[in-house]
Amino acid sequence: MNTTIKDIIERRSIRKFKPDEVPQALIDEVIEAGLYAANGKGKQAPIIIAVTNPDLRMQIMRDNCRIGGWKEGFDPFYGAPVILIVLAPKDWPNGVYDGSLVMGNLMLAGHALGLGTIWINRAKEEFEEPAYQALLKKLGIEGEYIGIGHCALGYPDGNPPKASARRPNRVYYVS
Repeated sequence: MNTTIKDIIERRSIRKFKPDEVPQALIDEVIEAGLYAANGKGKQAPIIIAVTNPDLRMQIMRDNCRIGGWKEGFDPFYGAPVILIVLAPKDWPNGVYDGSLVMGNLMLAGHALGLGTIWINRAKEEFEEPAYQALLKKLGIEGEYIGIGHCALGYPDGNPPKASARRPNRVYYVS
C-alpha cells in the first residue's frame, strides 16, 4: 500500500499525550506540511500560530475549557505539549475550507512523523475574544482572522484507538 494512503487510513485522534517535549525540527516539519495544503486561488491565506510556551498553552486550555463548558481543570488538549492554531482571514470566502485543509495536512504529517494529533474546536470563539485579538497584535499579525481549529500535537501515551468500521452507502457512482 502507498505510504501516504496508509497514513491517511491509519491516522487516529489521540486523546492522551505524554508530556515529553517535541523537538522543534519535528514541529517545523509538521508546520511545513500544513503550509503546503491545497488552497483557493493559490492565495495561501491561512496562518498557523505554534504554541509551545507552557503559560500560554495553559491559558488557551483554560479558555477552551470555559468556552466548551467543561469543569475547571479539564484539559481539552489531552496533555499535548504543542498547540498549532490555524486561522484564516475573515474576509476570505475560502478561509474555512483552506484552513480545514491545513488542519488535515498538520494531522497527517504528525502521524507520518510518529506523533499524535487531534483537531480541537473552539478556536473561532477564542479568537473573537479581546485577549486573543491582543495576542494577534502582540505577534504583529494585522487584519481580522477567524479561528479554524487547534491541532494538538505530541507523543501518544498508549496505543492509538482502533478504526471504526466505515459506514456503508456513502459513495455513489455516476458513469
